[in-house]
This record gives sequence, C-alpha cells and structure tokens, in this order.
Amino acid sequence: MKITNIIPYPINVGSGSQLVVKVETDSGIYGWGASGLSGRELAVVGAINHFKRFLIGKDARQISAIWQDLYRGQYFEGGRVLTAAISAIDIALYDIKGKDLNVPVYDLLGGKQRDYVECFASVRFTTLEELIDLSKGLVSKGWDMLRLAPAEFESATGNKTLFNPRTSISTIANWVTKLRQEVGTEITIGIDYHTRLSIPETYSFVKRMAPGTIDFIEEPIRDENSEAYQELRKLIDVPFAIGEEFSSKWQFLPFLEKNITQYARIDVCNVGGITESMKVAAMAEAHYIDLMPHNPLGPLCTAATIHIAAACPNFSWLEEVNTGAHVNTNDPKFYPVQPKLEEARYPVPDTPGLGVEVDEAYIKTQVFKPVEIPRLKRNDGSFTNW
Repeated sequence: MKITNIIPYPINVGSGSQLVVKVETDSGIYGWGASGLSGRELAVVGAINHFKRFLIGKDARQISAIWQDLYRGQYFEGGRVLTAAISAIDIALYDIKGKDLNVPVYDLLGGKQRDYVECFASVRFTTLEELIDLSKGLVSKGWDMLRLAPAEFESATGNKTLFNPRTSISTIANWVTKLRQEVGTEITIGIDYHTRLSIPETYSFVKRMAPGTIDFIEEPIRDENSEAYQELRKLIDVPFAIGEEFSSKWQFLPFLEKNITQYARIDVCNVGGITESMKVAAMAEAHYIDLMPHNPLGPLCTAATIHIAAACPNFSWLEEVNTGAHVNTNDPKFYPVQPKLEEARYPVPDTPGLGVEVDEAYIKTQVFKPVEIPRLKRNDGSFTNW
C-alpha cells in the first residue's frame, strides 16, 4: 500500500486555527492527522510539502521506518516545526493502518486497558464571579477535575494586553482559595499559569494559599531549562504538570528521569505523533509518572490521544476545552464524525482507525487566515509570555 499524496489543510475553527493533514494511498484508503503548532500552521505546511517529495511511493504500513526517515533524514534533526509535521503524518498513517486491518488504532498499540478516558475540564475565567459560576456549573454536571486557565488581566484594566505578575498572583491566589471553599475538598483543582511567572513569583503564589488548595500547577515558568524547575521543586511541594511544548522524548527525558514533573503533559500532535508518544509513555511509566495529555486542538488530536490513553496503564486525565467554559474546537461542519463526550469522559471507540472523519469538501470552501496569539506586556512595556 503506497502513499500517493499528502495534503495539508490549514483551517480556522471557532476563534482558533488548526492544521489537518490527509495522507492518501493507492489502495483508496486514506488517513487524517493533525499538527499541534498552533499559530504557525503555514510553517508546518512548508515542512509537510518538503517531506511529501520523498514520501510518495513509500509503504504506508511501515510507520516506524517512516518516522525514522522523517526525523533522521536531515542533518538538523528535530525542532517543533519539523516534529509537528512528523506528528500529523504519523497520526494519519496509524489511521490508515487501522482502517486497512479493520481495527481501532489502540489495537495496533497492544490493545485497550480501559473502557473510557477520564477528562478534566479547562476553565478559562476573567473574574471571580465567572470562575465560581463556571466551576460550580461544571461540578453539577459531573466534572470532578478542574484545570483553571486564569485570564484576569483581560478584565482588570482597559488594556487586555497588560499583565502584572505580582498583581496576578495576589488576585488569583485569593480567588482560587474562595473556589476551594465553594466546591469542597473532593474536587481536584489544578491551575495553568502558562509560563507567565518566574521562580520567586511561583513560590509566592503557592505560599499564599493553604496546603491542599490546589492539587497541581501547570507550567508556571518556561520549560527550556530543566534545572530551573529542579530549583523550583526545592521551594514548593505542589505537583508539576509539564510537557505540552516538548517535541521529542529527549526533551521529556530530564523531567522524567529526575522526577521533576509529576504529570507528563504530552501533546501527540507536537511530540512526534503516536509513535513517539508511546515511547514517552513507557519512559514515564518506568518513573511512576502518569500522562495528562495536552488537547487544545480538535477531534483528531482528541481521538489520537484517546487511543494512546486506552493502550497505556499510566494515564490520569485528558484535557477537554469544549466544556462551555473555554473554547470551541470541534465544529461538526469540519468534523462530521468525531469522539463524543459522555459527561466527563470519552468512551473508547471500537471503530477502525482513529474514528474521525473530516469534511474535505467543506474545508476546500474555506479561506484560511493565520491567527496570532495575544502579546502580553508588563507595566514597564517589556514583553512577557501569553
């Protein structure tokens, strides 16, 4: 079964952007994959079109060999653009092989170990009232794990691009303390500070709350330097969730080997696809670290991650942003067949391949517009992370 074409489609879904990729074969079977490098879809399209030149004619069933060819077939290996392209192609090849063998993708990974995949609800909020209302609404619907995404800076001033970290940590620590009082102790609460803080700012934030207020903190500082996280670990005892930006098993390596992170925030559409994700999962399992996959993109990322979660013993929660408290990435006009939430979890499917269909005809009618993330500045005018 030979690859005959690879077609990248950058698309706008909701307020965001996505890149889906179709791999076609001479058997008539095709597969869909997705890249995770949001906001830089056109760069990934360039990489995919480059890879396409020597992938056409290769056996689509030789997934691991193709992965090695894509990753190592250049002197300058790796990098987020290239691995996002590899991820999309790799996921599509698994979709093809599952369809060819008439089995779900998890059967290619050793079979399923669970019947459903538990999710956490991503809660984006700008005010205390919004935080309390959205969270209590989700809890009433059966969600027992909330991951908070603070955006208080959007309502604190007339300037939605101004972020003062010291003001933020004081405000958010107070709000999260009140949330804990409202929802009780049985609900798991985590918070994603989206790399906006420094080490001392993170320390100050955690120490402003009583023990047990939050159950983990996600990526409070940048992750390029694992030693910086080691130093932060000495200062605070709250578990870390790190890894959504990592683009290889090698980037995960120090965080897993040194037990710096307690949850591996793997992104199947960035790290190198299903092939690389399973290797990271095995490394994490050896250190008793659970996966908490990053899933902000859409149904292809969701489906690929469901299959990984089904096949791995060390899984905690899958991120879910389509809760009414964050964003919409799953528009059925683009994805007429996609995984369906049942309360706060996804049933593990038994359909061949990934179990997602994309309306290619509809996509072709759309005009893609690149989406840039907001640019945040501190009071002195210097840039900070969004």
